[in-house]
Amino acid sequence: MLSWDEFENEETAVAEKPQAAPQPAAAQPAPAPQAAPAAPVTASQPADMSAQERAREAINNIDVAPGLEDLEMGAARIEVDDKRMINCRADLNQLVPFKYDWAWQKYLDGTANHWMPQEVNMNADIALWKSQDGLTEDERMIVMRSLGYFSTADSLVANNLVLAVYRLITNPECRQYLLRQAFEEAIHTHAYQYCVESLGMDEGEVFNMYREIPSIAKKASWSLSHTHSLSNPNFSTGTPETDQELLRNLIAFYCVTEGIFFYCGFSQILSMGRRNKMTGVAEQFQYILRDESMHLNFGVDVINQIKIENPHLWTPEFQAEVTQMILEGTELEIEYARDTMPRGVLGMNAGIMEEYLKFICNRRLQQLGLKEQFPGATNPFPWMSEIIDLRKEKNFFETRVTEYQVGGALSWD
Repeated sequence: MLSWDEFENEETAVAEKPQAAPQPAAAQPAPAPQAAPAAPVTASQPADMSAQERAREAINNIDVAPGLEDLEMGAARIEVDDKRMINCRADLNQLVPFKYDWAWQKYLDGTANHWMPQEVNMNADIALWKSQDGLTEDERMIVMRSLGYFSTADSLVANNLVLAVYRLITNPECRQYLLRQAFEEAIHTHAYQYCVESLGMDEGEVFNMYREIPSIAKKASWSLSHTHSLSNPNFSTGTPETDQELLRNLIAFYCVTEGIFFYCGFSQILSMGRRNKMTGVAEQFQYILRDESMHLNFGVDVINQIKIENPHLWTPEFQAEVTQMILEGTELEIEYARDTMPRGVLGMNAGIMEEYLKFICNRRLQQLGLKEQFPGATNPFPWMSEIIDLRKEKNFFETRVTEYQVGGALSWD
């Protein structure tokens, strides 16, 4: 139900080349050895030409190579004012001159925040997880559910970036950040796998929760529902309807999936780490949260820039639709909180988490210039902001267990 395979029907329907009819079973003389087949000869190339002569002839006859028709040979050089978020000439990833300095700065910030899962020491987590009385059943469920949901969600986000968003955003510096974000999503999925493997969890149970746990399946289904159109390789922007469809996708993934669906699980795991439990898993989630915070801020800036450049898209009707989307995401995350915290645990409960999620909902609406829906909602977890704001170097290098090698130090033997 939730597999990406369902979106690949058209691509998998490629016709196969006809095969030669089978030969009779009668004995046949062994074929004589033959030389390797020569390159095919086109109608414009005489059969007696050598391979080198045919190569020179082919080069001389090049006009525009297949697939590169959009290069617009001889077109004027790209100027800053020619760059736009969507629906502009984007034949190559021509970074300079920059139009959106903030996008390039976010790319630089992302590279400066680089980390790898194996750098986190998991020994204390392994001992605690194997201990009979190390964690309560509710705490164990939170760890399992968090790894189950996030392993699915980051894969969905990565697929959406690679299969849809990258080709539709036409600004090169934003594309540069999208490439970095796609890499970070891979690192996050790697981190979840590393945690599951380190703790000796049932991998099948964890990685299939999106098929088996309703509160997780609903969130994954909601995210997928906003990818159907864009995942079609024939989808393109250029009309008010298709441009709004792209905006829906960006809002669904940046403001809801990464901006709301992640926050219950993040706060649960990080609260556990603050109590000196599962500190390795909590440290992984701390670095992931910082990455996701940058993803969210980048996505909000992209959405708002599209609004500035295309004000006709931001109609009252569309604003009401976006507000509804964010409210739906908030309700789904509240349902997930109730499912994962049937009782009080880690100094929090479902009621406190609901207040926090309403606060987050208001924040996402404000970032898009929309009216908040829960006046007076407050943040019961101010320490979450402190975790996001702390510099990685404060404790990252104290806990890393492997070292990077620069290119000159690598052995190529």
